[in-house]
Amino acid sequence: MAEIAGTAPRRVSSGARLRGAASLLGTVPFFAYVTIFLIIPTLVVAIGAFTGDGGHGFTLDNLGALGDAYILAAFGRSVVLSALSALFGAVLGGLLAYAVSTARPDGLLRRVVTALSGVLAQFGGVTLAFAFLATIGLSGFVTVWLQDHTGVNIFENGVWLFELPGLVLVYTYFQIPLMVIVFLPALDGLRPQWREATESLGGTTREYWTRVAGPLLAPAFLGSALLLFANAFSAYATAAALVSQGSPIIPLQIRGALTSEVVLGQANVGKAMALGMVVVVAIVMTLYSLLQKRTSKWLG
Repeated sequence: MAEIAGTAPRRVSSGARLRGAASLLGTVPFFAYVTIFLIIPTLVVAIGAFTGDGGHGFTLDNLGALGDAYILAAFGRSVVLSALSALFGAVLGGLLAYAVSTARPDGLLRRVVTALSGVLAQFGGVTLAFAFLATIGLSGFVTVWLQDHTGVNIFENGVWLFELPGLVLVYTYFQIPLMVIVFLPALDGLRPQWREATESLGGTTREYWTRVAGPLLAPAFLGSALLLFANAFSAYATAAALVSQGSPIIPLQIRGALTSEVVLGQANVGKAMALGMVVVVAIVMTLYSLLQKRTSKWLG
């Protein structure tokens, strides 16, 4: 009996180790994917940003080039584009998410909206650009219909669809459903008892939203807006498909630096610009993480 009692803990410990090893083995594909497609490219960008032309020697010239007027202007337009699309997406998506949160949890409306949001949040690139061109492009059916039936020319003051205002409109299209996805859990975290407690103490609906729900939702709303900002700031395919000439935002500037056959020796400058984007996104996502921790404390 003593021998059996002495060996039992070892068997349990060995089984626990096997389960732990199996759990770690299951994470290998994930870490391999992250290493190949995130860590290694980030290291390549970081090293290239400090490497001279032709891969010779350490240099700060590439980072110094970030102070050039055209690069600063591209960063500025990217920030404006990301901020405006995040603002519009957060407000409109937040309102839609609130409307969905008031519906039945198992109702058809909620299921349809959340399913569509999951699809449309990933609807970008060439497909989205073509959809807007076919709808409100120079020969889009809405543009042609307005001209033929009302005499209104939406491009009378310029081809804005292919400039910053057009990019804001197109980006907002996928920002709204993304906001629904990330903000809806916070709205679901509001407990009915809080409203009932406010009303029992003589509080009005306005006081409930300004003193209870508003402060609780503010970190989640701001965190979601930051996530939308990072999403727009790093987007490339939609802008590349829509803007055929020029490089108004920093992802397109990076493309030009890496692929240009006119100005040579700019590949590492492009990596320096990419490193700048990585830094901006890292700062934004750090703030998002901090706000999410604050949100989960109250609404978790």
